[in-house]
This record gives sequence, C-alpha cells and structure tokens, in this order.
Amino acid sequence: MALVRLARGLSKAPPREFVDETPPQLRDLDYDRYRRIVFRPDHALWHDRDLAFRAQFFHLGLFFRQKVRIYEVAEGRAREIAYDPAMFDYGGNRFDPPLPADLGFAGFRLHFHTDFRFDMVAFQGASYFRAVDGRNQYGLSARGLAVDTGLPRPEEFPLFTRFWLVRPAPADTTVTVWALLESGSVTGAYRFLIAPGGRTVMEVEARLFPRRPIERLGIAPLTSMFQCGENDRRVCDDWRPEIHDSDGLALWTGAGERIWRPLVNPAYLRVSSFLDDNPRGFGLLQRDQRFESYQDTGARYHLRPGAWVEPLEGWGRGAVMLVEIPTPDETFDNIVAFWKPDRPVRGGEELTLRYRLVWGAEPAPPVDLARVRATRIGRGGVVGRPRPPRTAKFVVDFAGGPLSLLPGDAPLVPVVTTSHGEIPGNEAAGSRRPGTPAVFAVPEAGVWRVVFEYRWQETRAVDLRLYLRLGRQALSETWLYQWDPPAA
Repeated sequence: MALVRLARGLSKAPPREFVDETPPQLRDLDYDRYRRIVFRPDHALWHDRDLAFRAQFFHLGLFFRQKVRIYEVAEGRAREIAYDPAMFDYGGNRFDPPLPADLGFAGFRLHFHTDFRFDMVAFQGASYFRAVDGRNQYGLSARGLAVDTGLPRPEEFPLFTRFWLVRPAPADTTVTVWALLESGSVTGAYRFLIAPGGRTVMEVEARLFPRRPIERLGIAPLTSMFQCGENDRRVCDDWRPEIHDSDGLALWTGAGERIWRPLVNPAYLRVSSFLDDNPRGFGLLQRDQRFESYQDTGARYHLRPGAWVEPLEGWGRGAVMLVEIPTPDETFDNIVAFWKPDRPVRGGEELTLRYRLVWGAEPAPPVDLARVRATRIGRGGVVGRPRPPRTAKFVVDFAGGPLSLLPGDAPLVPVVTTSHGEIPGNEAAGSRRPGTPAVFAVPEAGVWRVVFEYRWQETRAVDLRLYLRLGRQALSETWLYQWDPPAA
C-alpha cells in the first residue's frame, strides 16, 4: 500500500524538523478569540452529496500550530483539500497582515447524518483524537502513539502530519480515515474504520517503523483528567463535589480477571504497571454518571464517555501502564494509560498492531460480576473514642451483577490483601469477627458496602486489593488501590 511504503521510506530518512510556521497573529490569539473562528457548514466536505458523513476542518491558532495536509480519496485517487478563508467565519477577528493563502488546517472533524450539527470524531493536535457517543459529549482523548511517557525526561509527541478521508458510498454507515504519523523516533501508517451510533467504534490498524530503540513504546494510549473525586479530595477547593473526565482504569486480564483501579490526583508523578500476557482489554471510564456528583451544567462531566481498548490479535507479554500526574485544576490532562510490550523495540524493525477502540457510557464488554460503585477514605477508629494511630478506614461500595439477587443476610466474604502494613481487628468497622472486614447491604444506596481499616508502619505507598466471594465463587471484580499514608 502506498501509505505503508511512504511511512517505511520516511523511517529510513533523517527525521523532519517540524517548526512552528503559524503566523504571529494566530499564535497570539486567546482562547475566546480562537473559539470565534468557526467552520462554515456549507463548505463541509461532502455537504453537496447524499452521504451519511461530512467533514469540517479546524483552523490553525492558539495551541494548534502544526499544519496538517488533508486529502479526499475517491475513485482510487487522492485530491489535496486546499485552505480557503471563505471556509471560515472569523467571528469579528481581523488579521493584519492578512493570513497567507496556503495557511492549511490544524485537523478535522466528522459529522454523521443523524444530526450534522454535532461532532462524531475529531482529530486535532499532535496525534490526538477523540469521539462522542450518542449523548454528543466529548471527554477523554486517545493518541496514535506514546513515546517515553512517564520517564524522567521529556516525552516525545508523534504527529499525524497527513490524513486521507475516503469518500464513503451512499449506503455506507462507516467511514475510513488513513493517517501518516511522524516523529524523531518512529513513523507509522494508520487506518481507522469508524462506525458511529450509541457507541462510536473504531477499528485501528497501525504499521509502525521505529527509527531507533524506544525504551517505552505506548500502544493505544488514552489521555484523561482527574482533579478530584469522592476517593481523593487533596485538590478540591471547589464548589463542585467532583471534577474528572474519568474516574477509573478498568482492566480485563489475559487470565480473565476484571479489575477496577480508581484514579487519583497524586502529590507526585506516579507510574503504575499492571503486568499481563495477551490482555483482553483496558480502558479509562467515567462510571459515575450522576449529575449530582458534579453539579456542573457547563462541563457536563456526568455525560463524558469512557474509552475501551480491545486487542484484535495477541499482544503477548507486557503491561498496561497508568501514569498519574499532579494537576492543580481541570485545565490539564493528567492521566495516561497505554499498553507497553515486554520485548524491546529496536530501530529498523516493523510492527503491526490491530485493536478496537470503543467510546461510550459503557464501552467495556459486560460481565456478570458486581462492580465497584464508589471508594471513600477517612480516619480509622470510632467517633467518640480515642482514634488509633496510623490507621485509615476504607469504604468500598459494590453493586450489580449477582449481588442484586442476594438476600441482605447473605454470607459474603470480603477478601482484602495489602502489600505492607496490616488489616487490624475491625470492631471499628462493624465486622462480625475480629480481623475480618465488614460487609453489609445498604438498601438506600442499592449497594453492598465493605468497610475495613488499614494500619501502617511505613509511609511508602501501599497497594490494596479487595474482592467479594460467596463460598468459593468470586462475585465481584477486583478493586485495586494505591494509597499514600500521611507522614504524620
């Protein structure tokens, strides 16, 4: 294929140096002035054809300073789409000197015939892209590739530099996008087959050509934001109860275990590695979809979709990496998740990757297990009594799956393990037996609640693990949590 040959050939040549060619009058735009530049719908690609899709283009400016080339592919031929200022309503912006005639675009977005007013997918900035579900709300983003993310040096951001939009047939309900990826370390040829609906589904195929060894190659990276939630209020001096695009990392391991890891906004850069062999999937999800949890009519965090990555072939041994970065507020994406292969990535080799990327309120495959509903943490002990030192109380709610069929006195057993420290006798937690976490139904909330205490001797991070079983059968997914005991 021509794109694969192009990417392979570029990998053998010296990398291009991408410089900021954006005119100063566009670089100096503030957020509000940039937002006033909007594409005119009557100039959309395919607007004059009876097709299910249309494409609009993003203007250069603000943070988006890398010019991309965009082509339409029809009848086996590619035609570059030229920038024309008539495509845009500049919203009262005046530029002196006038913008160059060959300015180019910063990216594009696709619209579906169910309502051409709303975006379906957008590709804009580096190798970032994102999609909505049937609720027409953007949230987290994906990237084509991550290079050396979370290492003690600046990461490299590969760029999508060219796109080819394949004109669909009149009856098509999917659309194909090809993209060329370039960076100092790697080139790549990407194919996206995109199907909109209640969930937006992308089938992604990537042919990668590393120029040099890459220490940490991040495959199918997802990028999100977590400032605060019910489990972590370290940075939450805000009138809103919770502020996040995603509240947890979901894992489906090669061995079949389903795992939920709540996100945090740490005080320091935190990198977690979840070793696996041929994972079935992973994703960053927004499980809490109740408006009252956010109270934000503008950001609409309760409608933010999650994204789920499903390998379409065996990925072998490696790890799902989770990078959590301190952030002072919601303007910075501070969460990254990706797959890192175990084997070294060498310069001159070729890699082929295929995966499905699902965007939606419930993007992960269903499973007949109870799921974690909420995580809360507080001081150990009992109110009105002397509090034990170095002790914290964890309250984890589970709901759904087989729990919904159990009577309130079912003999559920919460299984808790810890990497260090101890789970003490839990009179303070209300357990039936000393040393055993408490578990009980909370009909008012529709959940089963586990309460346990953790006592530490060291202030280094601790990994906690919990699931519910009845007899020998696991009834819930596994809750994982990494917690930093306070220094005093």
